[in-house]
Amino acid sequence: MTSESMPCLRFRKQSADVYDSGDRGQPERAWEDLLDGGRRWRLWSTLGWHDIRKRYRRSVLGPFWLTLSMAVMVASLGLIYGTLFRLDLENYLPFLAIGLATWTFIASFLNEGCTSFIDLEPLIKNVRIPMSLHILRVLWRNLIIYAHNIVIFAGVAVVFGIWPGIGGILLAFAGLGLLLVNASWIMLLCGMICTRFRDVPPIVASVIQLLFFVTPVMWKPELLGDRRYLMVLNPFYHLIEAIRAPLLGQLPHWENWAFGLLFAVAGWALTFAVFARFRKRIAYWL
Repeated sequence: MTSESMPCLRFRKQSADVYDSGDRGQPERAWEDLLDGGRRWRLWSTLGWHDIRKRYRRSVLGPFWLTLSMAVMVASLGLIYGTLFRLDLENYLPFLAIGLATWTFIASFLNEGCTSFIDLEPLIKNVRIPMSLHILRVLWRNLIIYAHNIVIFAGVAVVFGIWPGIGGILLAFAGLGLLLVNASWIMLLCGMICTRFRDVPPIVASVIQLLFFVTPVMWKPELLGDRRYLMVLNPFYHLIEAIRAPLLGQLPHWENWAFGLLFAVAGWALTFAVFARFRKRIAYWL
């Protein structure tokens, strides 16, 4: 082998690392993207934490400003809706605190998932890293804020003497894991759709507002009476209840986990098919 051919070989090796070649199909490359994004947890966790620090730079309370505003909201809504619906505040305030914190987390990752690729356009166009890593970065960022808001429920639980026990806490963490599995595919799918069609994010924001009122966040499911079956088709009710029920000292209904798992399997099957088909086009849509 001559020395003149060495640069050419080095160029070919580098190009194989930069551009997709035809040695593998798109499903294999999509699967590799997901695995590689998960393995680089140090990178997306650091970037997500950097986003939090950048957002609250030179702020005294930092992310706890959101916690403070939500605490005021929980106290205000608890008094107002507790009086309107004639509910016992000892039972209603913990229900509202965990429900509102979880719904805020859901609304945040839905809205930011739609713009996850759009907001990171310079990074995607200049640095080759897995597309799934951008989703994990946004998800981790919102999970940190969710952890701050959970402090409100902890305070309410201490005031009213609520202790779910170790089993309840473990069940709540399992419910949170189910929510994160569903959140990841929803954000990935919405991110691709909204990158291609820029009119979709405002539509999603409007749908989120509608879902807030039809999901038992501020009102209890028992208020529906015989029409309680209407919530069965709302997947976000099941995902919230899988976290809320254990923390309130109750066991989640089997249908909450059944629908949550079904939602995750069906959603990931659809998302992976779309991701394998259009992953390479995301940078061109930006």
